[in-house]
Amino acid sequence: MTQKTCFLIGAPVDSGKRRAGCLMGPDAYRTAGLVEALSGLGHEVEDLGNLSPAPHQADAVDAPVFARNETIAWTETLSKVAMDTMARGLPVFLGGDHSLSLGSVAGVADYAASVGRPLFVIWLDAHTDFHTPQSSDSGNLHGTPVGYFTGRSDFDGFPAVANPVPEENVCMIGLRSVDTPERLALEASNIHRHDMRDIDENGIAGPLARFLDRVAAANGLLHVSLDVDFLDPSVAPAVGTTVPGGATVREGHLVCEMLHDSGLMTSLDLVELNPFLDERGRTAHLMVDLCASALGRRVFDRPTRSYN
Repeated sequence: MTQKTCFLIGAPVDSGKRRAGCLMGPDAYRTAGLVEALSGLGHEVEDLGNLSPAPHQADAVDAPVFARNETIAWTETLSKVAMDTMARGLPVFLGGDHSLSLGSVAGVADYAASVGRPLFVIWLDAHTDFHTPQSSDSGNLHGTPVGYFTGRSDFDGFPAVANPVPEENVCMIGLRSVDTPERLALEASNIHRHDMRDIDENGIAGPLARFLDRVAAANGLLHVSLDVDFLDPSVAPAVGTTVPGGATVREGHLVCEMLHDSGLMTSLDLVELNPFLDERGRTAHLMVDLCASALGRRVFDRPTRSYN
């Protein structure tokens, strides 16, 4: 296994939706043993602590788009940190809600452009997050990052996306909650998408392997964004957007083991963990285990717990 320098970047972003709690996510990952898990695999781990958003004006409480100014400020901060850490190792963004990917992916895309390599994104999520602030009925910006970093319009006030990720370089896996505006926009796009019916009928390994082959053939960088709700809520309850019928623990580990085997992953988001909704840390521990799988651990390497 190739040892990496992993930068843990705490992003306690809680502005992307109205239900509070994701700001506790970064510290929950630390408490669940993320540093120990990665260092135990031989990686060098540098914890950069928790970031803060750039200075910004307070948001109006009754604005149709929730916490726009704060989310813009987080996007500015995270894109700069992503650009810096990509040059030195593998950044792991500890969320925080999924609006953090507005900044993490935009920054990673800027780095990819600076070294002359294409960026690819694997989006492991129950949702497409392909809205714009104007198309979203909820006004929650955690539903917009893919729209933003692929260059959709109507992101007034946000930093301009200098290096949009081509739609055909995005692969969504695990979809099962897509509203009509998103579905129509997605059908008109070149994004690769695999909902849970596709996975049930054809398995999860095939679509992922084909996409990884494309990344390798293009000598691309690979950003992986793992949302807690990619997993079934029966095994990962600590998320405010639970959607039944998600990936199993074994499917999650298979995806992460394949990512490691490919050697292609260059950055990672762990998002939407809300410890307030967890059951004795089980979701945080599972997400740490998946991160470890993506960085070299095999499931059979993990000691079996005894409750006798």
